[in-house]
Amino acid sequence: MSFLKLDNVSKSFGTGTHRADVLKGITLDVQEGEFLVLLGFSGTGKTTLINLLAGLDMPTTGTASFKGAPIVGPGPERGVIFQSYSLMPWLTVQGNVGLAVDTVFPKLSKAERAEKVAHYVGMVGLSHAATRRPAELSGGMRQRVNVARALAMNPEVLLLDEPLSALDALTRANLADEIESIWDADKKTCVLITNDVDEAIILADRIIALNPDGTLGEEFKVTIPRPRDRIEMNNNDAFKRLRADVTKYLMDVGIEAKVEGTRQLPDVTPIHGVPSVVADAQKGMIENRFLDFSMLHKVYPTPKGPLTVVEDFDLKINKGEFISLIGHSGCGKSTVLTMAAGLNEISKGAIKLDGRHVEGADPERAVVFQSPNLFPWLTAKENVAIGVDKVYPRASRAERQDVVEYYLERVGLADAMDKGAASLSNGMKQRVGIARAFALSPKLLLLDEPFGMLDSLTRWELQEVLMEVWSRTKVTAICVTHDVDEAILLADRVVMMTNGPQATIGKIVDVDLPRPRTRKALLEHPDYYAYRQDVLDFLEEYEHGAKPKTPQTPTSETQDGPSAAPETIAAE
Repeated sequence: MSFLKLDNVSKSFGTGTHRADVLKGITLDVQEGEFLVLLGFSGTGKTTLINLLAGLDMPTTGTASFKGAPIVGPGPERGVIFQSYSLMPWLTVQGNVGLAVDTVFPKLSKAERAEKVAHYVGMVGLSHAATRRPAELSGGMRQRVNVARALAMNPEVLLLDEPLSALDALTRANLADEIESIWDADKKTCVLITNDVDEAIILADRIIALNPDGTLGEEFKVTIPRPRDRIEMNNNDAFKRLRADVTKYLMDVGIEAKVEGTRQLPDVTPIHGVPSVVADAQKGMIENRFLDFSMLHKVYPTPKGPLTVVEDFDLKINKGEFISLIGHSGCGKSTVLTMAAGLNEISKGAIKLDGRHVEGADPERAVVFQSPNLFPWLTAKENVAIGVDKVYPRASRAERQDVVEYYLERVGLADAMDKGAASLSNGMKQRVGIARAFALSPKLLLLDEPFGMLDSLTRWELQEVLMEVWSRTKVTAICVTHDVDEAILLADRVVMMTNGPQATIGKIVDVDLPRPRTRKALLEHPDYYAYRQDVLDFLEEYEHGAKPKTPQTPTSETQDGPSAAPETIAAE
């Protein structure tokens, strides 16, 4: 008998010309006790599929069944954990978990109820926070309450709809490990929706891709022995092969070449003196130490006295280099970036760009933030034009329009230039932000976790877009990220920061991999995982708030260009 099954299921919404076919001909058989992961891009119907399994939605055609009986609605035997926390804000952790216990076990005595609630609260490591309310909890802790609440209903199946996607990388990894240990202890059947390939491989017995057209794609069996340690996996040949196979499949079916190139960039010059024709843009600038961070400090006043967030940040960047800046949350990455942008006052030290001190914001330093920051009442074209009109005062209206349209084409928005920003997806909005930054022909491009709000597969797509456009301009760039693969994929050097406060540069890794780069090519490169191990080892040393015993400050002489790679770091 099948345990949990979808038989030739299709799901549509709307009627007539407004009909949208989300899922098409899905046949899925989930075995009892297995950990199944469904992996796919946003908009492929993953959440709809989970809702069908949970009984929160009914198929348009086909049947959904549990243990041979049709699914006609939700039931306690199928526990669901959603991406959003959906907790009762006025109840404590105990109170929120208690609601689930009361629903399934209404006849328990007061003592039995308290014991059961305490058991599940303890299972997700929240005994110390049992009396706190949701507002007093971090995002990761709130999601732990969600997990405890679902487990308290003692379901036979756990249905997890991207439960970790809103969390930072470290919290996400820790909670994924907890979910695996709970599954391993109880051998509950688990179906997880995710867009993270590494998360899928770490957790799954079986991975099934969901294609963009709403059909099921290729199936991948995961035979790597458990437990699967994230750091050890980096040296596991089976992991590398599977990671490359899954990545290649998803990129082939989901990331098509959307970039067009029908326009030529006009020969016009912006006010800060960088010619817009890329070949000419490189003339007349300082080559070495084009961007010079000299013993940079950032100190904030607090009621308890001055707090040094960044200390002795000393880095020399040559013209045309792409630097990735990585470290754990709170290490001052974004603080360094905003000081370089002129948006945050320098407490001590200096930043020089092309031989001149950075003072205040300037279009020669273009910034792309995590949030797209578009004017919602303007079109994509109008949002890009705002900056272009100010930066190219001597260009004709037609030439400025050509600049705008050239870069919107380059980021794959040729067919969406005249769409209102409010109607664009998050990924499309971020494309507009990237186009706007490049259209300023900046001397320096600053990217502050530009893809952090996007699902990992959309992030892959925009990384490809960014690399394609950057390869044409070779603009000096710094990208703040927490994603190890993104850091290596983009950079000539990966600069790693120690934990804050008093964060500084801990280690620099030169990335000597061929350009132009693609994710698929890098995964097959023999040196790729060695670079990845370098960064992972550093981050693991600092994972639990470790501080270096004897921080060393890299000097200007040791930081003169891409070959310098100071290594400080004896973690306590």
